[in-house]
Amino acid sequence: MTRTILITGCSSGIGYDAAHGLKRAGWRVFATCRSEADCERLRGEGLESFPLDYADEASIDSAVAETLRRTGGTLDALFNNGAFGCPGATEDLPRGALREIFETNLFGVHDLTRRVIPVMRAQGRGTIVNCSSVLGLVGIRWRGAYVATKFAMEGLTDVLRLEMRDTPIHVVLMIPGPVTSKIRVNSIPHFERWIDWRGSPRRAQYEATLLKRLYESRGPDPFELPASAVTTKLLRALDARRPKPRYYITTPAYFTAFIRRFLPVAMLDWITART
Repeated sequence: MTRTILITGCSSGIGYDAAHGLKRAGWRVFATCRSEADCERLRGEGLESFPLDYADEASIDSAVAETLRRTGGTLDALFNNGAFGCPGATEDLPRGALREIFETNLFGVHDLTRRVIPVMRAQGRGTIVNCSSVLGLVGIRWRGAYVATKFAMEGLTDVLRLEMRDTPIHVVLMIPGPVTSKIRVNSIPHFERWIDWRGSPRRAQYEATLLKRLYESRGPDPFELPASAVTTKLLRALDARRPKPRYYITTPAYFTAFIRRFLPVAMLDWITART
């Protein structure tokens, strides 16, 4: 039988490639986006697509209902991929900025996952894949909000995996390093909305570093891989009888996992402060 998967954040980058890649691999893919305009574009490309906005509980409920209506009440896999960044110095992040990013990057992910688990329990199978990041392993400057959500996702996913051991549901983390996407461009509106960099005591640092990173296209990062690298690992996890708890993508992800485990904190801080 054709296996089914619900994927979030499919308008571009990792989610977009995963949707098309899994469809080519024979999966029935429900490719969701926050914007109906993006869903319409994906439908024009031959995908089944409808809106799902992590920050909107009614949207999550509607998307799950639509998925189950189309499948007759079953779902083989969920790929929680959607997320955004809000760059800025941690001391400049207002409470509202953290609330907004956690609503999407963590609370919405958790809400959607909880709605899918009963379906997988009832059918006796299922795989939940959460897309973390190398920034779920170590923090770097200017990315405090995003790092906080990914650290939280790592912890929540680890506990869920332990608790699902007595069920037929597998829980997996994807941990990409630098992967081609629009996350930098998509983070600009959040930065402009929330960060008063002109009034910050770090204004000179913003002008010398972060503003250039945000607004100037510098080409691929060192060791950057295309989004298809994540799709390859995702397919491997979904096809595995016993998937690994974590799948690392890109050299920096493997390297960071290693140094986090073996280096003293002071040495780790020295390395990441230069990132």
